[in-house]
Amino acid sequence: MRQAAKTFQDLIVWQKAHQFVLNIYKLTGQFPKSEIFGLSSQFRGASVSIAANIAEGFKKKGRADKARFMNTAQGSLEECRYYLILARDLNYGDMANAINQLEEVSKLLTSYVNSILTPDS
Repeated sequence: MRQAAKTFQDLIVWQKAHQFVLNIYKLTGQFPKSEIFGLSSQFRGASVSIAANIAEGFKKKGRADKARFMNTAQGSLEECRYYLILARDLNYGDMANAINQLEEVSKLLTSYVNSILTPDS
């Protein structure tokens, strides 16, 4: 039996989301300087929003409130999915690793949301 998470940092989904953020900071650091206030800034903000909403939602008491924060994280995740497509199409580097990370976070986040919304049996 798994031990319940005591802090958001105990959540695998948050850990993976945080690793994604760190990777996006490295990746966007290599984008053209002309993107510093454009795609780089937008991409970084959206990636941080995933992990931040998981963290904030963790402390919420009700299922609906928790789920709302996770839904916001899912929205930010989809925003990042688009930015990865855009960066790839603009030839700003190899996005394969970041795409794989995003897919993993997406699956974990979906599972976490389902566990929040599904009453204990």
